[in-house]
Amino acid sequence: MLQRIPLGGVGLVIGSILTVIGFGAYFADMPTLNLAGFFYGIPLLLGGLALKAAELPPVPWRQPTPPEVMAHRTQATPTQNQIRQEVTRYRYGEKVHLGAALERLKLGETDEEWPVLVGIHEELRDNHYTLVLTFDSPDVPWTMWQEKVEKLTNFFGPDIQIALHQPQEEMVELALLSTR
Repeated sequence: MLQRIPLGGVGLVIGSILTVIGFGAYFADMPTLNLAGFFYGIPLLLGGLALKAAELPPVPWRQPTPPEVMAHRTQATPTQNQIRQEVTRYRYGEKVHLGAALERLKLGETDEEWPVLVGIHEELRDNHYTLVLTFDSPDVPWTMWQEKVEKLTNFFGPDIQIALHQPQEEMVELALLSTR
């Protein structure tokens, strides 16, 4: 739950409040409160600004998870659970979600060319839990994705089958199907 709260925003709010209190205490000639406001408020405010600048927001859910899919979540592999948890929380200092995986899979030459994860949803396919990642992939052609199916299967680990779908131009759905 706490991973879904933007730390940059929290730092900005608390830092701003303490800084305003510090300035108010300075003008009201209250030295102790003044120092507390300045010594804690300004660093928190600056830290909040730094975190906000390096913030990568969570990937939005494309659709709500139906109850029958929730019942099959026990079939999910540790890799599927880890991906779901990682991409649905705030990240700091990263340019795209799953950047290390995209780099290892060589889906783009530079981080500017990497596909961008724009959505996630869960569904059942053949009565198996499936995690579907939707990428905006303008710089990685569909043919490259198709060539990497075996590498994707090996990368995401045992008990996972990969299915690719191109719902529209420059969009790719990567389905991670649990074979448990």
